[in-house]
Formats: sequence, structure tokens, C-alpha cells
Amino acid sequence: MRKYLALAIGRLEPPLPAEAASVLLKSLDVPEKAWTPDVWSRINGWTSEMNEAHISTIWALGASGDPGVVPRLQPLYASPDAGVRKMTVYALGALPGDAQLVTLRTAIQDPVADVRWNAAVALARHGSHDGVGVLRQMLDRQYVEQTVRREVRQDEDDDPIADVMISGLRAAATLKDGALRPSIATLSQQDRSLKVREAAMEALRVMG
Repeated sequence: MRKYLALAIGRLEPPLPAEAASVLLKSLDVPEKAWTPDVWSRINGWTSEMNEAHISTIWALGASGDPGVVPRLQPLYASPDAGVRKMTVYALGALPGDAQLVTLRTAIQDPVADVRWNAAVALARHGSHDGVGVLRQMLDRQYVEQTVRREVRQDEDDDPIADVMISGLRAAATLKDGALRPSIATLSQQDRSLKVREAAMEALRVMG
């Protein structure tokens, strides 16, 4: 119930009504579930069965547009669940303000690649170049392929490698960081994925 309530509230247009935000914040007071990691979770870094309600609530708070929830979200980055950390970083990146930058800078050193990638994209959304090193990794197909194989669950209909690279390209375009231009130019001409090449060409257009 908490999970689906959060998903419904998160789809409301911001700013959220005060009572809606209050419901989400109260949901965070419910302790995370105790969990013993299995082999698959160790491999993919994503524990979808552990704290789905927490993760959905964090997403909804990130969608609220309310910087006042940042102090409640930041401590959640200390979670042992990589899924919670990943969504916390995503939500902090979606919210306005600078209070969360310290947490986002910490997250680019996270042991789980998914979390690092979200942190680098989040920093770019805030105009910070601190995640450029991680963005450069996201634009390296060989690195992403090796990492996705180890950490990210793959569905037959998805292309997680292209998705990671396109997220990095969009973040690079937002930053307009010249240090990333050579990598973007190479991808626009040589990457085997049409989606990645198109995203790279769009990034170059945005960067001017």
C-alpha cells in the first residue's frame, strides 16, 4: 500500500499539497526491512525486493520539487541497500538547491556503479563539474559493458549499456564541459548503437 500510494502521489503536479508531502515523510519513518543478500543481489547491486516502499517514497519526494525535503533524504544515502542509495541520489539531483551537493559528491565514490552514475548525472543537473570523471566513464563503451555485465540486471527488451551512455551524454550536454567533447565526437561517429550516435550528435549541437 505504501509503495503504490507513493507512486500515485509522485505523479501529482508540484508543488505537492502539504498533506501529501506529510504522508510521504511519515512513510520514511517506517524502518527499512532486514535483509540477507543473495547471490543475484550481490551481482547486480539492486535489491528490488528489499525496500520497494522506501524507494517509491524517495522517488515521490524527489518529484515533489520541494527543497525542504532534502534534509530528510540526505541521511538515506547511508542505507546498506544500493537501491535505496541509488534512488536517494536520483531524488536529490531532481530537487532544487545546493544543500545536497555534499552528499552527491560523496556518492560519486560509491562502490556501486549505478549509484555513481546517478550521482554524476545529478551533479550535472546542478551545474557541478565534480562528476566529470564519472561521466567520462559513462561515455566509455568498454567500461560500461564490463560494469553492466557485473552489476546491472538486464531485461531482454532493454539496452542498459546504451541507456547508461545516453544518460552520460545528456549530462555532458547540460554541463557543456569541453573536456568531454572528444569522447562525444568519437561516439557520434563510431559507436555501434544508432541511439548512442544520435544522442552524441544532439549533445554536440547543444554544446555548440
